[in-house]
Formats: sequence, structure tokens, C-alpha cells
Amino acid sequence: MKIILNLLKPFKSKLIISLTMKSIAAIADLFLPWIIAYMIDVTIPMLRAETNPSLMPLYTAGIIMVVISFLGLYFNISANRRAEEIAALAVKNLRHDLFQKIENLSANQVDMLTRPSLISRMTTDTYNVYRATAVMQRLGVRAPVLLIGGIFMSLLLDPILTLVMVSMLPLILIIVYFTSKKGIPLYRQTQKKVDVLIRTLREYITGSRVVRALSMNEHEMNRFDKSNQDTVDSELTATITMSRINPMMRAVMNLGLVIVLVFGAFRVNIGMTEKGQIMAFVTYFTIILTAMMSITRVFVLSSRASASGERIYEVIDLPEDLKDGYEDILEDTYLPHIEFEDVSFSYNQKESNLSDVSFKLKKGQTLGIIGATGSGKTTIINLLMRFYDVDKGSVKIYGKDVRDLKQNDLRKRISVVFQNDLIFADSIYGNIQFNRQKIDNDDIEKATRIAQADFIYQKENQYETQMAQKGMNLSGGQKQRVLIARAVAGKPDIMILDDASSALDYQTDLNMRNSLKEELEDTTMIIIAQRISSLRDSDLILLIDEGKVIAKGTHEELMKNSKLYQEIAHYQLGGDQL
Repeated sequence: MKIILNLLKPFKSKLIISLTMKSIAAIADLFLPWIIAYMIDVTIPMLRAETNPSLMPLYTAGIIMVVISFLGLYFNISANRRAEEIAALAVKNLRHDLFQKIENLSANQVDMLTRPSLISRMTTDTYNVYRATAVMQRLGVRAPVLLIGGIFMSLLLDPILTLVMVSMLPLILIIVYFTSKKGIPLYRQTQKKVDVLIRTLREYITGSRVVRALSMNEHEMNRFDKSNQDTVDSELTATITMSRINPMMRAVMNLGLVIVLVFGAFRVNIGMTEKGQIMAFVTYFTIILTAMMSITRVFVLSSRASASGERIYEVIDLPEDLKDGYEDILEDTYLPHIEFEDVSFSYNQKESNLSDVSFKLKKGQTLGIIGATGSGKTTIINLLMRFYDVDKGSVKIYGKDVRDLKQNDLRKRISVVFQNDLIFADSIYGNIQFNRQKIDNDDIEKATRIAQADFIYQKENQYETQMAQKGMNLSGGQKQRVLIARAVAGKPDIMILDDASSALDYQTDLNMRNSLKEELEDTTMIIIAQRISSLRDSDLILLIDEGKVIAKGTHEELMKNSKLYQEIAHYQLGGDQL
């Protein structure tokens, strides 16, 4: 409830108008039974008593009822439209805040929350909050007005019968309270199951080709069925628990109605109550029952929204994991451009992923990193770009620790092509330019030439050729060349190629490396590769194994001093290299 109220604060003026209209519509509905009672108990007996009765009083009462009904209808519809508009705008702001927070989460926080869970919070949870926000505006005022107004009008008709009816309300409140108390944890559990379902679906869609190639469709279907069934079971448990409210409440209210009718019949029989009053009283009782049902619905939806809201604000309220630095990057050619000083790091704080890694690079130099899968090559890049902070040691740019530098300034100076980088469902031009205003057509053409992406000119629409999601309409080598062109177009101070040429043939790889060396001579390069041929011209090569630098130097130095490097060269380049 508190979450929804905070969401509605920016729309205070619109909300007041909407709730006022809703209250007027509810009050209008309350007058109709009273007019009916007046017609039955006063107007009709008066007509019977007259010798020449005039039907004008009856017509007048009927016209008043029609006018009140249409006023109630108009205000109801207008208020409902405003409620939906306010709810949509409020949740739009919530989604914006959540997305902005997700953008600023550290890699460690994303790992902790998991990507499927973030997707679920961004979609399912925000929708639950939207539904509750809209319903609370429509029913959150109307239902209490009808409840309190119905009791008040009933008191005016017959205080004794009203007391009989009101005596049922505490029992209903107890039912609603204890059931809702059970419902919130169940809805929270349901959303966790939805996270698992989204993760399973996402894995299948991403790896559908692999699944089909290995004939594992049945296995994946079983995995999905299990996740789907777990979600359904959790949803049913929560829904069944909360659905007990309505039948129990109806039973209590119907019991109260029976008691009211028995007492009412007795009071009519002894002349203490009129028949029209009993008829109006039953109508008010129905209005009160409907109001209670509406309040119950608000409780059910708010319980679900409360669970979803907690999950959303669990992300929004996360403390800043990587505090932004305050210093700008100032170029100093007398200092190393990049320096790792005794760096150690662990992703889970249990097993070491990097241990005592040290190296220096001057501006314009090239670092090559080679090693087995999982040896820690990409971790070095993650620490340089400050996706994670080191556990020990320091990473420096021109002598300043990256923890003291402004993250935006640091990352603007770096272009990177990751192992599993992303082609967006946009044109080739859009993928290379990537909405960076400083990049013009000349920059893109130059980047295309350096990246050896000449295949673009062979396409019918050239740069305007639309890419499928994840670049499915490009070959592996074409995707890598577009990604390299994107990195080059940014004119970076530091360029990182993380296994970015693995799908290129040797000649294209050689041509690309020569172009990079010629055109980006002032750019510091970091190249991670499995092929020595991609690294042999580097100023410094690190041989990584299990997070440790077991050898470093130029290609020639490593060929003399590192047995493991010699073995890799023997298998990749042939025995004549030894």
C-alpha cells in the first residue's frame, strides 16, 4: 500500500479530481434505495388516499432517480478513465526508475539477482503493481464510501437492524486480515517461480539451435514442463489461499442478511418498520456486501502488488556497490597507460580467479593475453573496465587507481568487443554508429575498412541492411567484423578485443591486425586470443593459467623461456617455430 501511495504522489491534483468524481458517483448510488423507500412508504400510500390522485410526485421521483443514475454513470466512467491513465503514468515512472537502476548495477549485483529475475521484476512485477494501482483508485474510494454511506443510510432507516448488520463486520475484517497475511509470502514465492520459468525459457530460446542439433528437444520440453508446473502449483496455492476470503465473507454476510430479514419481518409485523424501509434496507445490505467484496479484491491485489513491490524496491534500494570516483583522466605519457599492480580477485570470495597479476603498458602498446578457457583472461578486462573491484592490489590508468576515476569517463575511453557480444535488431549503420553523436559517416567507413567488413558493400542496402535479432542473418565472421567496426568507430584510447577474431580466417585476421596497427598507432590495444598468430606482434604477451601469469614477454622471449608457450606454438605454427 505504501509503495502505491508513493507512486501516486506526483499525480496528486489529477488523483484528487478522480477520487472526487468517484465519491460523487458512489454517493449518487446511495440515494437511489432511499428514494425507492420514500416512493413505497410515502408517495404511493398518499396517492391511494386521494380521491383524484396526481401522478406528478411519482413521475418527479422517477425523473430524479434517472438523473442521479446518469450522473453516477458519467462520473464513474470519467473516474475510471482517469484512474487507468494515472496508474499507467505512475508505473511508467516506476519502470524508468527500475531500468535506470538496473543500468547502474554492478556486474556482481547482476550476478546476485540473476538476469531472469531482473526481467521478471521489470515485466511481471511492474504489471502487478499497475493492476493494483488502477484498482485501488477505482475501488479504494468507491468501496469505503459505499460501505460507510450504506451503514449511515441504514441507520437513518432503522438503527436496530443496522446494529445487527454491523455486528458481522468485525468477523469479516478478521477473515480478510489473516488470509491476506498468508497471501503475501505465497505471492512472493510465486514470483520466484516465475523467475525460474523465464530463465528456462530464455535458455531454450537462446540455445534453440544447439538443442535441435543435439536432439534434446524432449529433454528441454521436460525441463520447461517442470518449471511451468512449479509456477502453476505456486500460483494455485496462493490463489486458493486468497480465494477463501470471498466465500467466507459471503457466508457471514448472508447469515447477517437472514438475521436482518427475520428481525425486519418481526418489526414490520408489530408496525415499527415500513415495508419500503425493509426493501431499501436489503438494497443497502447488498451495497455493503458488494463494497466489502470490492475491498477484499483490493486486499488481494494489494497483497500481490506488495510482494511485487518489495521485489522491485529490493533492486531500486540496493546500495551502490561500486562507488563512482571523482577524478578525471589526465593523460601523462611519462606514466604507464595501463598498470596492474599485484592484482588478486575472486568472483565468489571462495576460489581465486586472479592471483598477483602485474604488468605495465605504455600508450600505443599492444598487450596479448593467451591461456586456457577459464584461466582468467576476461576477468582482467572486467577489472580494467571496473565491472568489478579488485580484492587486492590496484588497476591504474596513467598512475591513478580506476576506483578514483569517474566510471563514465573511464568507459568512454575504452572500446571493447566481448566473446559473446551483441548485434542489435537494427541496421548495420545503427549497430556501428550506436547512437554516438561524435561518430560521422567518414568514421564509419574508416572503421569498416579497418575491420575488413567490405562484405557490407556487397549487400543490396549496404549500411541500411536490417539485422535480425543477435545478427542471425550474418555469419560468425561477419558479425565479428561488424562488432570490431563498432569498436574502432569510437576512436578509443584503449581497445579490447576479447577473442574477437576467432571466426575470421587467417588472412582476414592478419589484414585486420595490420590495419589496426597502421590506423590506430596511438591506441593501446589488448588482444585476447587462442591463436598465437593473432598475438605474436604484441609488445607484451601474458600466458595465463588458473588465474596466474606463468610467463610474460614478447613472442621471441616466450619462445626462448616458456616451455608451455613453445608447446602451443608447436601445435599452432608448426615445428619450425621452435
